[in-house]
Amino acid sequence: MHIKYKKAWKQNIIYEIYPRSFKDSNGDGIGDLPGIISKLDYLQSLGVTALWLNPIYKSPDIDHGYDITDYYAIQPEYGTMSDFDLLLEEVHNREMGLLMDLVLNHTSDQHPWFRESRADKHSRYRNYYIWRPAGADGGPPNNWTSYLGKSAWTFDEENEEYYMHLYNSTQPDLNWDNPDLRESMYKMMRFWLDKGIDGFRIDAVNAISKDQTFPDSDLTRLQSNGEPFIKNGPNIHDYLQEMHEKVFSHYDIFTAGEMSYISEQDVLDYTHPDRRELSMVISPEATTLGNLPEDEFQQKEWTLDELREVMQKWQNNVGDPGGWFGLYFSNHDQPRLVNSFGHPGKYRIQSAKMIGTMLHTLKGTPFMLQGDELGMTNNPKLHSIEDIKEQQALAYYDVMVNERGEDEEKIMQRIRRKARDHARTPMQWDESIHAGFTTGEPWLPVNPNYKEVNVKEQESDPYSVLNYYRQLINIRKNHAALTYGEYKAILSDHPQVFAYLRLFEDQTWLVLLNFSEEEAAYSLDSNDIERLADTRLLIGNYKEPNEMIDLTRGVLKPYEAIVLAP
Repeated sequence: MHIKYKKAWKQNIIYEIYPRSFKDSNGDGIGDLPGIISKLDYLQSLGVTALWLNPIYKSPDIDHGYDITDYYAIQPEYGTMSDFDLLLEEVHNREMGLLMDLVLNHTSDQHPWFRESRADKHSRYRNYYIWRPAGADGGPPNNWTSYLGKSAWTFDEENEEYYMHLYNSTQPDLNWDNPDLRESMYKMMRFWLDKGIDGFRIDAVNAISKDQTFPDSDLTRLQSNGEPFIKNGPNIHDYLQEMHEKVFSHYDIFTAGEMSYISEQDVLDYTHPDRRELSMVISPEATTLGNLPEDEFQQKEWTLDELREVMQKWQNNVGDPGGWFGLYFSNHDQPRLVNSFGHPGKYRIQSAKMIGTMLHTLKGTPFMLQGDELGMTNNPKLHSIEDIKEQQALAYYDVMVNERGEDEEKIMQRIRRKARDHARTPMQWDESIHAGFTTGEPWLPVNPNYKEVNVKEQESDPYSVLNYYRQLINIRKNHAALTYGEYKAILSDHPQVFAYLRLFEDQTWLVLLNFSEEEAAYSLDSNDIERLADTRLLIGNYKEPNEMIDLTRGVLKPYEAIVLAP
């Protein structure tokens, strides 16, 4: 690792807070900023170094904050600007950082800019958005679909033109080719940075520059078939370099750009320090294992080889040349970690710890979603479409059942497995009603397992998932090898075991992870065994780990995780 590429922000451990579901302070069933403040001591005790807040700006809440009407105001349900200022102060008092979620691709259709854009074709805000006349056939300008599976264009009767939206029709895309729009966004960023926040997680950032010749797509996929023309667009690097020069370079911050449809070279282009664009890329690629390309709600079982392939790409081909990335195995848009990678039933505790071991022993900057540290699971009570709140699943049901006449139960099976609501159920604090999240009626039902899976219960159990995460985080913070060390995959053909070495200076670490509910026998190469001669068991996820580990002929228990270190 080149010494010039070592940065303190790379060693962060980032905790994602979904404010709506974290902690309610006033009994209205919706989490809020005072609720977050009340739990900062808990977050400090966990050991995380930075908090990422999902959007808290004023919003009609169609997309739970990712549809913004005022970038300068706090959503009233969450509190006031004074509450935010106090939150920031208290976070900093505990020596943690605060990242705001920055939505640059679109606004709400209720934003004053869009209202003026729609009302007056001669308004200065008209070109803040992407308006186009109908195509030659009288329909949309091209055949692109949105991420909700419908047309990416909506016809406005009064204007007799279409506007573009990669997401809901209530979320019109901004036109970043307009320099006035860019300056307006930079002004808004400075407003928050001047308050003293520590950086931004930037939503869908590699979509802000589109190919505005708008060619038709030949991809046969339901969601976002125009992706080759909307990701990594013709001016994206110009705009990010301008953003860095005019905004980021004037503050001591770091930036995490959420992206999809990217290669290793793209990550290097976005994050190499010499290019002065972003600090790191976070990509949900690992969380989408098993998604079918033509329809992400249709899934097949993923394989360990596929996970190895994703990790090999990110671990070996990005970090050493100077690029950087976040480790991103769960977030507010994906099912729960244990359901995606582990076993939510008999081996929930073991598999939750095993996945946490993977997260905190790979190269990169780890991102955790609230509740990961408890081993929270998917909500089993998503029975019908009436139980669903998130817009992508609702749109999918509408397209597949109402428009195409597909069997309702078949579509609901897909939605139950994939719905984003799984990640958004309220945080489980204790065994009291509604898991201590609220004294009122929660906006989403609490997972029924809250009496067994909650913070209070796990605080007092030395073998809990929570206390295991604390150990992992402490190890990570105290060993630069885990942030910067070289990654070397081993046992690459093993059908059950994901194994790798971390190599740093004269240190060799070994991580063994059994991704199955069966015992797994393994045998290491003699050269690797020799490298590990001076190592000891640093951490393992079973109550009674095997202190005498035989690397020549060993056996891992179901979902067992073992870390050997000097």
